[in-house]
Amino acid sequence: MCTSQLALLQVLFLMVPEGGRPQPSSSPSEAVPTPLTLESRTQGGTPQSSEGTETHWTVPEISTVGPTVVTPSAPGNRTVDLFPVLPICVCDLTPGACDINCCCDRDCYLLHPRTVFSFCLPGSVRSSSWVCVDNSLIFRSNSPFPSRVFMDSNGIRQFCVHVNDSKLNYFQKLQKVNATNFQALATEFGGRSFTSTFQNQSPAPFYRAGDPILTYFPKWSVISLLRQPAGVGAGGLCAESNPAGFLESKSTTCARFFKNLANSCTLDPALNAASYYNFTVLKVPRGMTDLQNMKFQVPVTLVSQSQPGSPLLAGNTCQNVVSQVIYEIETNGTLGIQKVSVSFGQTNLTVEPGTSLQQHFIMRFRAFQQSTPASLTRPRSGNPGYIVGKPLLALTSDIRHSMTLLQSQGDGTCSVKRHEVQFGVNAISGCKHRLRKMDCSHLQQEIYQTLHGRPRPELVAIFGNADPAQKGEWTRILSRNCSVSALHCTSCCVIPIALEIQVLWAYIGLQSNPQAHVSGARFLYQCQSIQFPVLLFTSHFKIFLLLVT
Repeated sequence: MCTSQLALLQVLFLMVPEGGRPQPSSSPSEAVPTPLTLESRTQGGTPQSSEGTETHWTVPEISTVGPTVVTPSAPGNRTVDLFPVLPICVCDLTPGACDINCCCDRDCYLLHPRTVFSFCLPGSVRSSSWVCVDNSLIFRSNSPFPSRVFMDSNGIRQFCVHVNDSKLNYFQKLQKVNATNFQALATEFGGRSFTSTFQNQSPAPFYRAGDPILTYFPKWSVISLLRQPAGVGAGGLCAESNPAGFLESKSTTCARFFKNLANSCTLDPALNAASYYNFTVLKVPRGMTDLQNMKFQVPVTLVSQSQPGSPLLAGNTCQNVVSQVIYEIETNGTLGIQKVSVSFGQTNLTVEPGTSLQQHFIMRFRAFQQSTPASLTRPRSGNPGYIVGKPLLALTSDIRHSMTLLQSQGDGTCSVKRHEVQFGVNAISGCKHRLRKMDCSHLQQEIYQTLHGRPRPELVAIFGNADPAQKGEWTRILSRNCSVSALHCTSCCVIPIALEIQVLWAYIGLQSNPQAHVSGARFLYQCQSIQFPVLLFTSHFKIFLLLVT
């Protein structure tokens, strides 16, 4: 009989950029504004501050002789229909759903995205056109259009005017006020000088990104918020008051501890599935002004045909306890929420002192009436190039998934959950894996599956938006397994004790907007011979991710 052995299995994940090219900064230096006051001189030569405060921007390669038209990526104050201008939306990472602050995402159905978003992500709005001259030539600006002072690559200040409509030639006919039009202008622009702070504000006409979602309980005529409990503190205790944010698709996990589960089993609403759908959701906030009008309310429907069972105490077991809640919410731009569905995961708990329960709450938003198949609605890792921190995509038998790493539980043993490999991010994880008595080939197979996960990755996506149906967008992962038997030892088995995952990647495209793509990947195993048969074998796996630039 063989004694227990302890093997150290290391997995090295190596991401090497092709050609050793350094990664450019995600935010160019010319995009950092600093406030600057535009000065002008009176006839007496005394400096005076102009009526407005300008913004100092850095703009590369602006000629200082004569007027020059430039197109820096300075944000404008107005938005228009962006889709014809931006055929490729680099921040559209979720097919069939609206990505927050991605102002070129067609799934948001927003003609003016800034009405819903607090800002627009870089690259999601078109560049503004400016006409510039040397700032020293400007005495006073009376242009009715936005103006800025930029700094060119030589450190010379340029005075620039935002090109709105060149036909107006920067002149506007001032509107005169007389007895004839005074009343009309007073009606349009007049009002009180001060507004009472206690004045009730009417509800917003539509939800903005991040706004809490309103719910209504008809049985009690109570308006509340859609909750997504989240873990707080070191123990990750459930905080019930955490609201779900509009368009914020995310997942939370928290823990509940019970002093007397026998009483809490049927009395605690957090354990009962009915408490998560016994209300309606308001399509838009203004629906709270007319709660009797059902056109402003959306019922929460069950995904499954059968109704989930209520908690039941049977002996020393609490049955039908909610362990997972998944909300699917369909939205249609400023028209608000159109459909809400919910599904549950349930489990049984043993009634004993100190019983605990871990619950998962998932919120998913997608565009209304989206006919895209479920297999194509998974989030992208870039569009098109990979984004640092996004999952490294793999393909196995036409099924797209993320490449994963081992993850340990509190006692150090391997968890069923695995950690996603993130593009360009270094990480290390490990766990203890206890093997059962089996023959050599089955032992090898189990260790391989433990190392690279199930299913085993066969292909890796070249770009972050690779389509599983397009084989040309994927490249095969090279690998070489250990031999089945050891040389000169009939009672030995060769098992992998180390796995090195190497990924070769590079930037391609324009230098101003490079796109990261994967050129190739391979699995390298380090093997070791152990004595057989194995009655009890405890192995320790480590995975090490290394990014070299």
